[in-house]
Amino acid sequence: MNFDSLYHPYSSRRFTHFARNGMVATSQPLAASAGLEILKTGGNAIDAAVAMAACLTVVEPTSNGIGSDAFALIWTEGGLHGLNASGPAPAEISLEDLTKRNLSEMPMFGFDPVTVPGAPAAWATLSERFGNLSLTKTLTPAIAYAQSGFPISPILGDAWKRSLLRYRRHVSGPAFDPLFDLFAPEGRAPGIGEMWASPEHAESLRLIAETGAEAFYRGPLAEEIDAFSREHGGYLRASDLEQYTPDWVDPIGINYRGFDVWEMPPNGQGLVALMALNILKGFELSEKDTVRTYHHQIEALKLAFVDGMKYITDPDRMSVSVADLLSDAYADERRRLINRDALDPAPGSLPQGGTVYLATADGDGNMVSLIQSNYMGFGSGIVIPKTGIGLQNRGANFSLDPSHDNCLAPGKRTYHTIIPGFLTQNERPIGPFGVMGGFMQPQGHVQVISNAIDFKLNPQATLDAPRWQWQSGRKIRLEHGVPEHIALALDRRGHDISWALSAGGFGRGQIIWQLDNGVLAGGTEPRTDGAVLGW
Repeated sequence: MNFDSLYHPYSSRRFTHFARNGMVATSQPLAASAGLEILKTGGNAIDAAVAMAACLTVVEPTSNGIGSDAFALIWTEGGLHGLNASGPAPAEISLEDLTKRNLSEMPMFGFDPVTVPGAPAAWATLSERFGNLSLTKTLTPAIAYAQSGFPISPILGDAWKRSLLRYRRHVSGPAFDPLFDLFAPEGRAPGIGEMWASPEHAESLRLIAETGAEAFYRGPLAEEIDAFSREHGGYLRASDLEQYTPDWVDPIGINYRGFDVWEMPPNGQGLVALMALNILKGFELSEKDTVRTYHHQIEALKLAFVDGMKYITDPDRMSVSVADLLSDAYADERRRLINRDALDPAPGSLPQGGTVYLATADGDGNMVSLIQSNYMGFGSGIVIPKTGIGLQNRGANFSLDPSHDNCLAPGKRTYHTIIPGFLTQNERPIGPFGVMGGFMQPQGHVQVISNAIDFKLNPQATLDAPRWQWQSGRKIRLEHGVPEHIALALDRRGHDISWALSAGGFGRGQIIWQLDNGVLAGGTEPRTDGAVLGW
């Protein structure tokens, strides 16, 4: 990987970091420090990723938790491996039951959208197959922060406050009391610089570490989840947890201008990013800040998203093949729809998400791209009493339309927004990348890859560059920093342009690239409390 310049105008806030022995990058400095410490004490990139993932459930609970799902791409032993740790809908849920309750769409909160959490199984599986250290060792930093507490960082503090206000508006009743008891212990969100601890969270992590996650799926934590679900009319049962195992899968990819871009296969939405890049590679993008570049990127993404929203679901239930959607013939067909004026593909509106992303690399060539998420902040709003376990609400993406590919069914995995990315060239690893943030994620992946490959921006400049977000139809939201003349030109082409009031909603990314000489080059997201550390 070569860069036009290490000092680029977009890198005014931070510079790309370089290291040789190992590197970690994520949205919370304390989690990054935990990963670096694991590397320095004999752990590999997989151990560091597990340590950081567990730590993030403590130090960034507004985005993920023990009850999250996870996906990972792992480069080790000369090849790329994919781990899908998303869970299915409970066996007792049914479309008929929800429609009898006069529901026309999946609820966002409560037990209804809760699917089987996969994150603890991901940690244990990664550690057992590829790690150098025990799960007890790698989860030690997370347990310590949960037990003793940590100071709230600025972006986290703001997100915590806003998330709690949102949940107070939308949820109430005994099922949600543990949420506010845990995350608003004094009736409010902890302030920036204040300490927050969760000894119950620490005990759950300790049980998961000591039992290789068995306590969560077949032990006392599973029993607590089952009991609380039954008490409040939920569908999740201990039997759902007991039967769960994550899946090792083959990553999917396309070649983009000499580089192979890899994503997880469905039920993840990484397919959207690949379809968009497959369309985009038919255009010559010679300059970044031109209306032509923006227009072609936006139109390619819109066309890919229409297909993704229609077809992506549990891979065993898809009505079309991934190979067909990624074929050059199909990309050519879709590309021919793009002309000077904005298209109106008319998909549904796209909600925001709540996710953490991390990247790790070690001196032996191992690399990990891992993403972990509740969804929409504190997820379902369901926290299991006395455990610190907050449950995700991934089932909110199911459709209740019987004709839709992603229609709810027991034991089915839903369309999933979280997607790790990885880049290779000539069967050699370049490294992990990702941009978390609900339906912004494939949009962020497309922009990151284009910045790096088309415009040869260094990792930090790639992340610092202002972003755009397609919302629905012709609606495009621009981040401040996009040149005004481009906004005006996009408007003349029929795009419905609005400016973002803040950086929220444009995703939060991390990158670690390996240079030809083996040196690691990393960038971290300026829109969060992120940190990239190396040694």
